[in-house]
Amino acid sequence: MTSDAAGPDFDVVVVGAGIAGSVTAYRLAERGLSVVLIERGDVPGSKNLSGGVLYGRVLETVFPHYLNEAPVERRITRHVTTFLNADSAVSLDYSADGLAEPGNAVTVLRAKFDPWLAGKAEEAGAFLMPGVRVDSLLTGPGLDGATTVVGVRAGDDELRARVVVAADGVNSFLASSVGLRQKQPTNHLAVGVKAVIRLPRADIESRFGVSGDRGAAHAIVGDCTLGIGGGGFIYTNTESLSLGVVLRLDDLLRSGHTAIEVFEHFTQHPGLQQYLHGGELIEYGSHLVAEGGYPMVGEVAMNGMLVAGESAGLAINSGLTVRGMDLAIGSAIAASDAVVEAVAAGDTSKAGLAGYRRRLDESFVMQDMRTSARAPKFLERNRMYGPYGELIADVLQNAFSLDGTPREHLLNVARHALRRSPLTLRQLISDGWAGVRAL
Repeated sequence: MTSDAAGPDFDVVVVGAGIAGSVTAYRLAERGLSVVLIERGDVPGSKNLSGGVLYGRVLETVFPHYLNEAPVERRITRHVTTFLNADSAVSLDYSADGLAEPGNAVTVLRAKFDPWLAGKAEEAGAFLMPGVRVDSLLTGPGLDGATTVVGVRAGDDELRARVVVAADGVNSFLASSVGLRQKQPTNHLAVGVKAVIRLPRADIESRFGVSGDRGAAHAIVGDCTLGIGGGGFIYTNTESLSLGVVLRLDDLLRSGHTAIEVFEHFTQHPGLQQYLHGGELIEYGSHLVAEGGYPMVGEVAMNGMLVAGESAGLAINSGLTVRGMDLAIGSAIAASDAVVEAVAAGDTSKAGLAGYRRRLDESFVMQDMRTSARAPKFLERNRMYGPYGELIADVLQNAFSLDGTPREHLLNVARHALRRSPLTLRQLISDGWAGVRAL
């Protein structure tokens, strides 16, 4: 509750019509609250670059038939993890039709998917305001004397609400402006450079070993990022590829390279030309990515305001999977339930909105964030992005190169390769144990 004299224009203002914002607005409007969904882009999705993999089981709890309604691209049934070296590649390839039914993961293009999701919020009764930039929060003293958010200011206009939900992205200036988000160290952030390349459907299916509505997700580490902490990815859409690099900001700054240089190296790498040659670049851009994992998640609620999705630091990079969209949906479910509860009780103070953090903690969102809490530190070990791929390639080169001389036992081959490698046995043991604990 607040002491502000002016009555609210809406029960809830949601800032950002990305996945977290639109799902929150949909679930609130569906239950009869008056909601405005503000998006600074001319249309939802216009500010989101390329696409990605959506692990959609949680979305099915909101939209049970989304696979038949939403503009999804392909169902991911093949996951490939590759150590890419200058002149060789070592891959772990997992393919299973069981990942398609029920749909475990799909590729989406956000320029198509986000408008669909915002449209569902509109159908439920939310008022969508695209092309509007929120400049600041409206605040005042609450009954407890603490700062209380009572609405937003956009240009000369003010919109007052019982609750504001900030879903305005990793930089969330709204959360920062009231102290809910602190300035992040550079190792908690990454630079993502992404693109979409048009490619005929037949070429995609022959190159990636998929057919019909099946698709593949490739995670790539090593020489593709010039040894910088991070990795590359290639995801199959129906008639295009989403691809790019995600580079840890602190390591990128130390390297002396620019993100664009690394991206160009990635797209021109000989080991990837089998997938990319002949494609037409149709979209390109870069943005910051949350990379810090669990330590990035701080306070997510205050008097009159909640923070959801990537604005709350909800993202996981385990090395095998990169997740954000499913966590955004999970946070939207928790946020909408907490707001409905708080508005019904007439208490939208921090205490009244405490159900949000409780729901997050009880859900897969924070449980998975805690499970993966050690992953960012593990992935900061720079030898993961060069020496390990080279060591494995050296072992396999000697294992498969048959020149007419007697073969050594594979264990001896591995010992000789380790002696030639800059890696030590102590490092192998340390990294192996750290990997088990992190992943």
